[in-house]
Amino acid sequence: MAEITTPYVTPIIEALKAEMDIDSSLLARLYALLVLSKGSETTMEDVHDAWSLWFEAGDGRRDHRSLVPFGQLPLQVQEYDRKYMNVIHRVAREYAGDGDA
Repeated sequence: MAEITTPYVTPIIEALKAEMDIDSSLLARLYALLVLSKGSETTMEDVHDAWSLWFEAGDGRRDHRSLVPFGQLPLQVQEYDRKYMNVIHRVAREYAGDGDA
């Protein structure tokens, strides 16, 4: 019988959820995709795009004032994504072997 192992993405998702203090598994998975696909090259715009997809998918709402392209957000709103980007960079270094972050 084959040994059942934890999927390689599970520790990444759990680390993101813990460090970002988010409850949404879908949002954590979208951020995990950034860890795996972009790693230390993840930008605040990438974080915003992932959040936008999550928000719209959650209940189909399209009326949030931040559901606009990143470049159209006020700078102070853009800055909200910096802390999430930084966590993605840290997790990429730790779990995805991204040494460039």
